[in-house]
Amino acid sequence: MNLYAVKAIFLFEMARWLRTLMQSLAAPVITTSLYFIVFGSAIGGRIQEVDGVSYGAFIVPGLILLSILTESISNASFGIYMPKFAGTIYEVLSAPVSAFEVVLGYVGAAATKSVLLGLIMLATARLFVPYEIEHPLVMGAILVLIAVTFSLFGFIIGVWADGWEKLSIVPILVVTPLTFLGGSFYSIDMLPEFWRTVTLFNPVVYLISAFRWSFYGVSDVDVGTSIGMTLMFMGLCLTAIWWIFRTGYKLKS
Repeated sequence: MNLYAVKAIFLFEMARWLRTLMQSLAAPVITTSLYFIVFGSAIGGRIQEVDGVSYGAFIVPGLILLSILTESISNASFGIYMPKFAGTIYEVLSAPVSAFEVVLGYVGAAATKSVLLGLIMLATARLFVPYEIEHPLVMGAILVLIAVTFSLFGFIIGVWADGWEKLSIVPILVVTPLTFLGGSFYSIDMLPEFWRTVTLFNPVVYLISAFRWSFYGVSDVDVGTSIGMTLMFMGLCLTAIWWIFRTGYKLKS
């Protein structure tokens, strides 16, 4: 493996992130803090507990995932789109670097940014509500799994996009609504039976459910099923990326 090339791509992407900390770090933290203030005060005063957990603490995993999913996709998609836009992608493709090493560099950097953001938001949440993490190792593993999976998804979007507006279509019009409707601010057990069944077709439900279980030991969906669904989605993303490099889809043409 060409570790030098992987390191070069990784450090380049991390340096770009450091140059835009106000947008990539401060903005998500401030936005999430406002969610805690608004939802914790407005709704938390009416809903004391959900599944035995105080409402303020209950929404912590969902709010963290809301930012992680969006940032993972945005970081990875922008990272691979910029070389396409600037025309430097051909230098990467012609270099003695395998497809695996290219993906490892870009996706590894995007996932690292998302994990760091998640940890910072965990610390920020402590300023607003007290919470405990029953399974910290599982929480860390799920956090990394989700960050890597959606960074892979973001990489695909960055390759697919042929304009700046397409980079934000999926995170804004698809991922964010699915996260809001996936139990970020409520338990799906609170829904009528029909809508609960419909909600189970939302893939984000499984992510939030597994992540919340690692905090409080409660979940809307079986944890094994949730992790299995995440791994399946990761497999689909890896298959799509393999096909992209095999065919050169929107990379060599």
